[in-house]
Amino acid sequence: MRKNRLKTLWREGRPALSGWLSIPAPFSAEIMAHQGWDALTVDLQHGLIDYQTAVGMMTAISTTETVPLVRIPWLEFGLIMKLLDAGAYGIICPMVNTREDAENLVHAGRYPPAGTRSFGPVRAAIYGGPDYVENANDEIVLMAMIETEEALDNVKEIAAVPGLDGLFIGPNDLAKSLGRAPRLDTDDPVVAPAIAHIIETARAADIACGIFTGAPDYAAQIVRQGARFVAISSDARFLAASAADTVARFREASDA
Repeated sequence: MRKNRLKTLWREGRPALSGWLSIPAPFSAEIMAHQGWDALTVDLQHGLIDYQTAVGMMTAISTTETVPLVRIPWLEFGLIMKLLDAGAYGIICPMVNTREDAENLVHAGRYPPAGTRSFGPVRAAIYGGPDYVENANDEIVLMAMIETEEALDNVKEIAAVPGLDGLFIGPNDLAKSLGRAPRLDTDDPVVAPAIAHIIETARAADIACGIFTGAPDYAAQIVRQGARFVAISSDARFLAASAADTVARFREASDA
């Protein structure tokens, strides 16, 4: 089976870098995939992407060594299995608040006896290889999002669930849940210690911890704190920022 680069990096003690895809287009996914990311996360929760478009985007990503991940909209067994069958090499699940939620994520994402994933790797066996089924439980990444006060209270129990590969911090929802203003790359005196606690809990449980960030400097800082998976910005944000900069520079030059 094709090895999952994220797990290889983590075994070597190195962080993994993910881009974030919210534009529903295989071509933009292919462009992003050729920029050197370790992984790309197709966002089905807050992006504009549906299942069929996600399949095309994962196919485009597979023109490179970049690992295709999917953030699902919710903890839904059928969709998890369908996306894994389509070739997703990792699932990021939002709003995992309890140990039971994390156990259900593992059950949906692992073949028996580790879980209850149904057999049917239609595209996954093409992307992963003919021995996909025998090795999928070892290579597929399952990450639980910690983004509520309830999840923060239960984070040690969540991190201890067998078969879970990591925690992924949703900084904006976490801030809202703690009564603070949502903001990426935060130094908020309530949210920042909560983020540090989640990272340390993951380290103690010997699983990865990740977070969505807005800029490379903060992402590097959070890696120094112990995170092993960081996502920086998104395709839509990159497009908007680059276009705005080009327009502003032209206006400035032409006015001069």
